[in-house]
Amino acid sequence: MILGILIAIVTTFGIVVPPAVAADGSGSIDDDELRLQRQGYAQAITHPRILAAILSGYRQAIVVAYIEWGGPTSQHTIVPSTLIRDEATARAFAERLVAEPRRAQGYNSISCAIDYAMGVIRYNAFDGQRKVIDVSGDGPHIGGRPVLLARNDAVAAGATINGLVIDTRGGGFRGFAGQPLSVHYELEVIGGPGAFVEVARDRSDFPDVVLRKMIREIAGDTGTVAATEATPEGVERR
Repeated sequence: MILGILIAIVTTFGIVVPPAVAADGSGSIDDDELRLQRQGYAQAITHPRILAAILSGYRQAIVVAYIEWGGPTSQHTIVPSTLIRDEATARAFAERLVAEPRRAQGYNSISCAIDYAMGVIRYNAFDGQRKVIDVSGDGPHIGGRPVLLARNDAVAAGATINGLVIDTRGGGFRGFAGQPLSVHYELEVIGGPGAFVEVARDRSDFPDVVLRKMIREIAGDTGTVAATEATPEGVERR
């Protein structure tokens, strides 16, 4: 099943990775696939092109959190909301990401992953002009409330949800009329301004697809990224 990855991005484009990255950590994901996803995001966040995109923004910073999810009661923050503004902070995030143990159990509640990611975005020490949730996985929504409801609530609260479908041999999803998993994501998972789905056709594809996807998200339509930090009295709102 999908390894839940949620990236929450909180900035002009907030990244809580979703601004949260929500990565499928469910039972359908073996340890090698879990490692593939984590390493793909770790390599992307430290890539010179990502750092250049971050530094091109007005605030020259993004905030990222990494979440893994499985069944309705299994959502876990692997790396909490972290301010990334240079190579050192990006590398520290990446090192923690690959070192943390696996936690998620059960199968593919994308709706609960989105709800959890929205909590990460709302209740952290940062605020952003854009809030983005990345959902990556290899299977459809299973369990929890209808994914459309979670998607619609997140979009109504100002978030954009993008998807990364891992369409490997023997995996994927065939729903009504035999639609592929990417169509399930397009119709029921993604939403908000500029929402899109990227597809990784095999494991070797994954790192390049993650890199392309994150550059597109961080740059956005305006090419700017911004983040604000909480003051001792509270969170600065912009």
